[in-house]
Amino acid sequence: MTPASRPSDPTPEFRTAARHLGRRRFLTVTGAAAALAFAVNLPASGTAAAAELDPARLTEDPFTLGVASGDPLPGSVLLWTRLAPAPHQADGGLPARRVPVRWELARDEGFRHVLRRGTAVAHPEFNHAVHVEVGGLGENRVYYYRFRAGSWISRTGRTRTAPGPGSAASALSFGLVSCQRYDQGYYTAYRHLAEDDVDVVFHLGDYLYEYAVNSAGGARAYAAGTVPDVHNHETVTLRDYRLRYGLYKSDPDLVAAHAAHPFVVTWDDHETENNYADDVSEKNDPTEEFLLRRAAAYRAYWENMPLRRPQLPDGPDLRLYRRLHWGRLAQFDVLDTRQYRSDQAYGDGWQYPGPESEDPSRTLTGATQERWLIDGWRRSRAVWNVVPQQVTFSQRRNTTAVPSKVSMDSWDGYPASRERVLAGAEAAGVDNLMVLTGDVHVHYAFDIKRDFDDQDSRTLGTEIVTTSVTSGGNGSAKPSDWGAYRAANPHLRFYDGRRGYATVELGRELARVDYKTVPHVTTPGAPLTTAASFVTEVGDQGLKPA
Repeated sequence: MTPASRPSDPTPEFRTAARHLGRRRFLTVTGAAAALAFAVNLPASGTAAAAELDPARLTEDPFTLGVASGDPLPGSVLLWTRLAPAPHQADGGLPARRVPVRWELARDEGFRHVLRRGTAVAHPEFNHAVHVEVGGLGENRVYYYRFRAGSWISRTGRTRTAPGPGSAASALSFGLVSCQRYDQGYYTAYRHLAEDDVDVVFHLGDYLYEYAVNSAGGARAYAAGTVPDVHNHETVTLRDYRLRYGLYKSDPDLVAAHAAHPFVVTWDDHETENNYADDVSEKNDPTEEFLLRRAAAYRAYWENMPLRRPQLPDGPDLRLYRRLHWGRLAQFDVLDTRQYRSDQAYGDGWQYPGPESEDPSRTLTGATQERWLIDGWRRSRAVWNVVPQQVTFSQRRNTTAVPSKVSMDSWDGYPASRERVLAGAEAAGVDNLMVLTGDVHVHYAFDIKRDFDDQDSRTLGTEIVTTSVTSGGNGSAKPSDWGAYRAANPHLRFYDGRRGYATVELGRELARVDYKTVPHVTTPGAPLTTAASFVTEVGDQGLKPA
C-alpha cells in the first residue's frame, strides 16, 4: 500500500481495550464488553435517554444520504435513512441528541393516499440512522415513502412487498451489483439501474472500500480539495467507517438507485478489510485488535444499510445470512462467506491446490450456516433456489495445465466445502439452482457442473457473476489470453471485463439474464449497452444465448 493508504495507528485507548477484550467468545464478560463499547466509541450505558433536539433547529438539509428500503417481505417493508446535514463530519453535523423523524408510506407518489405514518427516533448511538419496519401492508404491492425532520422533507422512495408464501407468483426481475470503489470511477451504472424496471436489487458485496480516498477522488479527478482529508487514510475505527459511508452514500447516482428500488444486501471483505477470514486479518494483526476493527465495521454497516432488527450486530458478530421468498417462485438464501470461513490456504492468492486447501475440515460458510442452507433446500417448494453470495462458486482455472492454479479466496480454495453444498443440493432435489456472485470485477456466466473435472456430469444450475460498478477502472471486454482461459474453463459461457451490472428475470418456465456494461467510468455520463443475454430453462439447467 502507499503511505496514504496505510491504516491510521490505533489510539492508545484502542490498544488498551483490545488487550482487555481477548477472544470474542468472552464478550459476555462485563469488563470485556465495556472495553469493546469504549473502543468503538459507544457509551456503555447507551443514549436512549439523551436530550431531544428540537427539529426546528435543523437549518441544513439532513437527508443528504437519501433514503433506502430493503428485504421486502409479504406485507412488510423496511425503510431507512440517516440524518447527516454534514456527511463529512464524524457526527454528521448533529449534536449527541435524539432527533424525532416522521415517516409516511403511501400508495401513490403524490402521497394523496397515505396508508401508514409514524415517528421514529434517530439516536446518536446509531449515528442518527433510522430503520423503520412497516407491517400490515398488502402483499406484492408497490408503495412510496418519505421522511420529515423539522421543516425538511426527504426525497421520495419507491419500494414493494413480496408475494405471500402460498402465492404462485409468475415473474420476478432483479438487478445485481457489486464492488463500487469510490476512487476508481463514477457510479454511472447506478444511474442507469435507477431507471431500469426491476423489482429488487441484490448487492453482493464491497459496498465500501477501506482504502484511502485522496482530495481529488482518485480516478474521478475532481478539483484538488473536493474530497475532505478525513477520507485520506484507511478505515480502522468506527469514526473512520462512518465517515467513509458518508462519502459513498452521498453520491447522487447511488442515492437515486436506492430511492428507486428496494435492496437486499450482503457484504464481502472490503466493508471491513481486504480478504479477511473470520478473525484473521489480511496482515495477521493481533486477533483482539482485529475483532475491535471488525466490530466497528459491522456496526457502521448496519447503521448504513436497509437491514432489519435481527441483523443488529453484537460486538464483532452480525448474523447476515438470511432467507427471503418470492411466493412459490423463488427462495433466496443470502450467504455470508467472510465471517465464518477458514483462513485462506497457502497464504491466499492464486496457488496450486494441495492437501492444505483440500482438507475436508475447511469451510467457507461455517458449519452452522452450511446446515442452515441445506436444511432450507430440503424444505423449499420454490421453482428457483437462488443463492446470493460473494465469491466465485464455479471452478476457475487460469491455464489448461494440470494442475492449474486457482484462487484460494474463492470456493476453489475450499473444494470440500463446495462439494458438501453441491451434494446437499442434489440430495435435497434442487432442480433449478442459481448462484449470484460479485467480487471479481467481471461478468461471468457459468454452468454449475456436478463434477467440474467431468464436463459430461450433470449441470445442477447456473452461476451469474456480475461485474463491478467501478472497481478496477474502465476495464476491457476480453483479456489478452481469452482463448486459453476459455479452453481451461469449458463450463464458462460468457465473459466481459467492463463495468456495469446484470439483471435477471425469473419465470415459471425459464430465467433470463442480461449482462449490461458501460464503456467507461473515469468520466461520467457513459451510455449503457446489453453485452449479452442468456436463458436457462426450468428442469433443463444450462445457459443458452437468448
